Amino acid sequence: MKIRIQDVSKTFASGGAAGGARQAALASIDLEVVERELICILGPSGCGKSTLLNIVAGFLQPTSGRVFVDGRPIDGPGADRGVVFQEYVLFPWLTVAGNVAFGLELRRMPYVERVSIIRHYLALVGLESHAEKFPVQLSGGMKQRVAIARALANNPAIVLMDEPFGALDAQTREVLQDELSRIQRVEPKTILFVTHSIREAVYLADRVVVMTSAPGRIKQVVAVKLPDTRDRFAPEFTQYESELTRLVKEEVARGHA
Repeated sequence: MKIRIQDVSKTFASGGAAGGARQAALASIDLEVVERELICILGPSGCGKSTLLNIVAGFLQPTSGRVFVDGRPIDGPGADRGVVFQEYVLFPWLTVAGNVAFGLELRRMPYVERVSIIRHYLALVGLESHAEKFPVQLSGGMKQRVAIARALANNPAIVLMDEPFGALDAQTREVLQDELSRIQRVEPKTILFVTHSIREAVYLADRVVVMTSAPGRIKQVVAVKLPDTRDRFAPEFTQYESELTRLVKEEVARGHA
């Protein structure tokens, strides 16, 4: 088992004040993820999707429960886990190549090996001709490709993606979904992908984890039994989309009740 999330709960101080009232974000999350599986985490706003991802990344500690990677408990961030955020989080003073190289330089990788890896991953995301540009010269979709290339260049076993396409227009979003699906077929990783988009989840996921309204629990795990190359307009695709829409709407209604 690549990732095991065991009875994880998380509470925060209400309003951020220590010693005050506590607010539960997650409650008793149990999930196992096999190697090279792409899991989409779906649910209403405020259900703790990003909190769960941050716990797996090691940025947050659970209030109770444990997370294991390859059987070892997580006690903080690690090179085995790459993270891609909704915000591009690129260094504006570095070129595209410089951003991709950042983690490799921290590891003091030899120059020749570093250049080879940069070229490989820029080619993988279709940006090899933009290596010397700066982030300000790129579109939003291109910036996110750089962020993905940077995460992959460090060769993590696990990639954690927190609504990475959420800030993009619809057409660019679909293009990057296609790119991620293609990359996953070429260089499979274990991916946890947080999204608000039901359609995106059906297009990308091996399984979709539907969470309840806060405090977030796992409501249902839906295995998406569709071909690796997916047709957004196929009847089977629409059936999954309809079922997941029903599950999420139930939680949105419950949260408003």
